[in-house]
Amino acid sequence: MLKGFKDFLMRGNVVDLAVAVVIGAAFTAIVTAFTNGLIKPLISSIGGSDAAQGLGFRILKENGSTFMDFGGVINAAINFVIVAAIVYFLVVLPVKHLQERRKRGQEPGPAEPTDVELLIEIRDLLRAQQGNGPSSRDN
Repeated sequence: MLKGFKDFLMRGNVVDLAVAVVIGAAFTAIVTAFTNGLIKPLISSIGGSDAAQGLGFRILKENGSTFMDFGGVINAAINFVIVAAIVYFLVVLPVKHLQERRKRGQEPGPAEPTDVELLIEIRDLLRAQQGNGPSSRDN
């Protein structure tokens, strides 16, 4: 049971997946800092009912927890688009090109013999076992 678990962990794609998750989390933190530090203030500067809170409005004026924060939603969407674009252009496309290169470089395997060729070979082997060599009249 432990050997199977060890084999599972040591497979290349499991290690690659773990590295991808760690790098993805770190990169997402960078993009989130970028959007929160640079993009969100720009969105908030557009204003709303209360410019200090950003783009949005309160459903109930006296209750601050009812603030509809459109700026936060726009910020999250921009964050997603940036992460998705980076993953696509820096991971998906290069891997796709690499796989296409590998496919182009593969040579086709040896062609399998036809049924007729197999039957001729069997006939010749049977004649050789019986002491009769292959005759030239059959070819």
